[in-house]
Amino acid sequence: MEQESTGSGSSKFSSLQWVFKVKNMAWEAYKSKPFSHWVLLFLSSLGMLVAFPASSLLSRVYFANGGTSKWIISWVAVAGWPIPALILFPMYLFHRTSPTPLSLQLFCSYVFLGFLSAADNLMYAYAYAYLPASTAALLASSSLAFSALFGFWIVNNKLNASVINAIVIITAAMTIIALDSDSDRYPYVSNSQYIWGFVWDILGSALHGLIFALSEWVFIKFLGRRSFHVVLEQQVM
Repeated sequence: MEQESTGSGSSKFSSLQWVFKVKNMAWEAYKSKPFSHWVLLFLSSLGMLVAFPASSLLSRVYFANGGTSKWIISWVAVAGWPIPALILFPMYLFHRTSPTPLSLQLFCSYVFLGFLSAADNLMYAYAYAYLPASTAALLASSSLAFSALFGFWIVNNKLNASVINAIVIITAAMTIIALDSDSDRYPYVSNSQYIWGFVWDILGSALHGLIFALSEWVFIKFLGRRSFHVVLEQQVM
C-alpha cells in the first residue's frame, strides 16, 4: 500500500512538473513577441477557421443547387483579395511602412504563384462538384502533410515527431474514406466522376502544399524578411 501511494504521488508530481514546464515555455514564447504579433496571429487564425469551412460549404451548396461552372468557384476562391489590400494601404500611410521593391524576379515569382493558385482552385472546384463537403474537406486537410513534406524538401524545414504523426493520421483517414467511398456519394454523381473527385482533391491538396513551400522560399530568396505587411503584399499580388 505504501509503495502504491508513493508511486501515485510521484506520478502526480511528474504531471505537475510537466504542466509547469509547458506553462513556462508558453509564457517565454509569449514574451518573445510583441503583443501586436499575437493579435495579428489570432485574427489570421480566426479568418482561416471561418473562411475555409465557409468556402467548402458554399461551394457544395452551389453545386447541389444546380450550379455547373467550375470557373466561377475558382474565381470566387480569390475574390476576397481586396480585403488584404484595404488592410495593407493604411499600414503604408500610418505606420511608416514602405512597400517592398518589386524586382523582375519577385514579379515573376508572384505571377507563377498566381497561376499555381488558379490551377489549385480549379482542382478544388472539380472536387467539390463531385464529392460531399465533409469528404472533400477531410481530403483537403492532407495539404498540411504535403506542406510539411514540400517544406522539408524545398526550404529545409524540420520534420519533428508531431508533424510525422499528423501525416500518418491524415493518410490513414484518407485511406478509410476511400474504402468507404460509396456511403456518402450523391445519386447524380457517376462512378468515374466520384473517383475523379478524389483525384482532383488530392492533387489540389498537393499543389496547395507546394504553394505554401514556394511562398516561404520566395520570402527567403527574394524578400529576406518576414513581416505581416510582406505577407499581405504577396496575397494581394
